[in-house]
Amino acid sequence: MTLLSSITKLATAAAIVGSAALFSGQALAQDLKFFTIGTGGTAYTYYPVGGMIANAISNPPGSRACDAGGSCGVPGLIASAVSSRGSVDNVNAINSGLRNSGFAQSDVAYWAFSGTGTMEGKEPMKDLRSIAALFPEHIHLVAKADSGINSVADLKGKRVSLDEPGSGTYTDANLILAAYGLSTSDITAEALKGSAAAEALRNGKVDAFFVVAGFPTGAVVELASAEDIKIVPITGPEAEGLVEKYGFFASSDIPAGAYQGVDATTTLTVGAQWITSAKEDDELIYNITKALWNDKTRKLLDVGHAKGKTITMETAMDGLGVPLHPGAERFYKEAGLLK
Repeated sequence: MTLLSSITKLATAAAIVGSAALFSGQALAQDLKFFTIGTGGTAYTYYPVGGMIANAISNPPGSRACDAGGSCGVPGLIASAVSSRGSVDNVNAINSGLRNSGFAQSDVAYWAFSGTGTMEGKEPMKDLRSIAALFPEHIHLVAKADSGINSVADLKGKRVSLDEPGSGTYTDANLILAAYGLSTSDITAEALKGSAAAEALRNGKVDAFFVVAGFPTGAVVELASAEDIKIVPITGPEAEGLVEKYGFFASSDIPAGAYQGVDATTTLTVGAQWITSAKEDDELIYNITKALWNDKTRKLLDVGHAKGKTITMETAMDGLGVPLHPGAERFYKEAGLLK
């Protein structure tokens, strides 16, 4: 064999190997599917819960099989939890195609879908669809223990953070103020989120702040460990009127001990829901829903966050603000939850 022929054979072999590797890489890339979940501020409940769910439904190529102790997510799927400004931001991002899915309060989802309420005059987002109801979110109105703020009415003339416009908290805070005969012109309104709002309260830059989140929520936990605080009750005929007018509001307690030194407090709740678009593939959403309610996901939810135990398949359709995605609906029918 001549040197030239040997070199030619080696070059040919290398080309074949290179082509095979390229083909394999292309096949791998084609097998991958990325799926985003819009959440909320990193100091609140949506973000850590979104991370848990993203981990549960992901199953990148090369993962160990579910029955071998590996991931029980959707084969080839890489899901990621994305921090956002909250519910309104998430439904807008889903509607525009910027995100595949996201968490939203039941009220915000309903108004966006129907073009009513705070979305009056805007084009209804008719492509919004539900994957699951997740957990109840309590409306926290946080103030210092010695602030003298004992009801929503006491906010008049105070410096109050309503969270950022584009968040569900901002929407609900304005509804609550209105129910008690107040508006943003009666307070000095700030637009702080999460730890920034808590730090502002601690440093005396605001007198109170609203946050809608499942308890215990990180920013308030940290604040309560460093400062004597109270959760201001949202009760009385004004709160009852909100429940009567808006079916997505309910009354519930934040239990004593949820935050250090804070007694049980009655407030309002809304539901946290996982929303996607009707344009998302039916088979993909079916498999994502199936992965969400896998037994191994149950274990992740139970130990991953204090709110995880309240995320159950039995309550997955409670108070949905928008219709189910066909893929999710198929799963719930197979699971015997829908006829």
